[in-house]
Amino acid sequence: MSASRTRFPLRLALLSSVAALAACGGGNNNNLTTAATPAPPADPGFVDAAPIPDVPAFVDNIATNQRGDARYATLATNAGVRVVARFLDLWQPLTLLVDAGVSASANGSFPAVTQSTWTGLPNDGTPGGTILNSTVLGANVQYVVNATTNRTQAQADAAYYDDRRGKGYSVTDGMGPLTSVWRAAAQQTTSITSIPSNATTTLYNDSGNNTGVGSSTNTSFGQVVDLLNTMGNNASTEPAKRFYKYARPFRWSTSVVVDPTLVPAISTTPATDGGFISGHEAEAMRDAMTMAYLVPERFQEMASRGLELGENRILAGMHSPLDVIGGRMFALAATAANLYDPANASLKSAAYTQAHNTLMQLTSTSATTFAAYAHSGTSTTDRFADYATNKSEFARRMTFGFPQIESTEAPPVVPKGAEVLLETRFPYLSADQRRVVLKTTEIASGYPVMDDAEGWGRLNMFAAADGYGVFNGNVSVSMDASKGGFNAVDTWRNDISGTGKLTLQGSGTLKLAGNNTFSGGSQVSGGVLEADSANAFGRGDVYVGGNGGVAVAASGTPVTVNGKFTQLANTTLELSLDGNGGGRLRVGGQLTVAGGTLHVKFVNGYTPKAGDTLDLIDGSGGAMQFTTINVDGFKATPVYTNTGVSVKLSAS
Repeated sequence: MSASRTRFPLRLALLSSVAALAACGGGNNNNLTTAATPAPPADPGFVDAAPIPDVPAFVDNIATNQRGDARYATLATNAGVRVVARFLDLWQPLTLLVDAGVSASANGSFPAVTQSTWTGLPNDGTPGGTILNSTVLGANVQYVVNATTNRTQAQADAAYYDDRRGKGYSVTDGMGPLTSVWRAAAQQTTSITSIPSNATTTLYNDSGNNTGVGSSTNTSFGQVVDLLNTMGNNASTEPAKRFYKYARPFRWSTSVVVDPTLVPAISTTPATDGGFISGHEAEAMRDAMTMAYLVPERFQEMASRGLELGENRILAGMHSPLDVIGGRMFALAATAANLYDPANASLKSAAYTQAHNTLMQLTSTSATTFAAYAHSGTSTTDRFADYATNKSEFARRMTFGFPQIESTEAPPVVPKGAEVLLETRFPYLSADQRRVVLKTTEIASGYPVMDDAEGWGRLNMFAAADGYGVFNGNVSVSMDASKGGFNAVDTWRNDISGTGKLTLQGSGTLKLAGNNTFSGGSQVSGGVLEADSANAFGRGDVYVGGNGGVAVAASGTPVTVNGKFTQLANTTLELSLDGNGGGRLRVGGQLTVAGGTLHVKFVNGYTPKAGDTLDLIDGSGGAMQFTTINVDGFKATPVYTNTGVSVKLSAS
């Protein structure tokens, strides 16, 4: 479990009736001041947006990426070639000279292209071109040399399985506790169940069914399999490979040590065996992101599995980091395009429903317990169980340590249709809001290949699954708990910056778990806003009013409100005390309590006793008068002072 999932929340809840909280309690009429009730945080007056780039959109042109046309693919005619076009900053393939109008000689051959000197490049008919950036491309191959010469046996084994198995079968283990039931429901099979002793001399191909059995015979899970297979439409990497003609790393350097068990898999026709882009990574990431769409409860884990398979291609010696980066970019574009396609709308909806219904049935869970089950593994049983490790590894695999070679200040760019990738992860956000989530979480500019004109290269799907990264303008969220899943409860774990304002409406629970610095304030007009970190509310005011409520707490530390804290009637402030400071509220600006309920809970084994006085809220400056104070297991007498609120406990 991640740390953010074990924190004790300070909950701010707007409730239609204070009677909704049943506990022993008491109150008094001590009102220290008659200062005016503050107004809600100011309205910024605008809503952030992520405009669609004014370039040909991959989601509109995916059909141009035809495997059968691979030999003739060009930048102008093929969307798959175009999406990774920034590779041309580093490498000029012979194909580009042909596209530019270089004429063939009388015998039909094209002019020779002079290769820049690169020690170890064999003259064996390897797809050719000219090195334009020897520093980056040299580092690209050296990375593989280092990785393969320091490879552990466990890494070699993982590389073998990810090479020889169907990619759809391989990535399924990113489902953690759901892996076995997923494979059973999909009726997935593989023939690669071990590494044969003669694998160094004999090539073994997977005779399993990769993604599983479709709906023609699999009535309970077949639409899930159908959707996975549909994601392969127009998703061949062959046109890009043929266009870029960039060799695999072991052909650039004899110091690359191909995994001995994969030597039989080396192509005997180098001229048609390009390394850029990685087909294995493209297919694996495509399958992983589709599974993340279908089971967003495992979104980040599946995205991590997709990148892990890409790194295993490097450890195998079969691909370079840039090959894998290109494959990841292409996969995101192809997945989004097929999910975005109106022709697939019914299938993706049916597959999502079928995935949840079947998996919940097989795991004996419900809509309220499924997410917990999906994360019930430990680091021993689920290698993606540790959130912090996944986050760190995902960030590393996004760039593989390449330095930024261009401006690091270019504005974020979000491709047309990319928001569909977050459609099930944030069902309570609009398509425009999901685009802003992608915009505010993508990585900085300047990395090789990744600054494509549409923006696929900079998308950080792990960070995007943690919600907004920046609040610009008004961020209004409306959740409906009756719909279950993420509509009922969700957590945003990014460190949110910006000058914008958050407004929560509806009936769901939104948890903020980052080290936030946004300054526009938080307003709760419905539902539950929960602070799962000390600085969850950023640096602005917190205003709890309307027809809803708030709940707050932090693990081991008080929750801080740097600005004003205001609570109105028919709302609830819920404090979960752990006995070590966690759950207390510290208000730096004016503290105003104009009615409502205070509910005190005890967590983490903390058990106070009758006669204890508990300090709850630090703050001053305004009226302080709760209508009701409920303390679990006790009667409580409130004590209002010029420095805050405490309660004295007595037996209930």
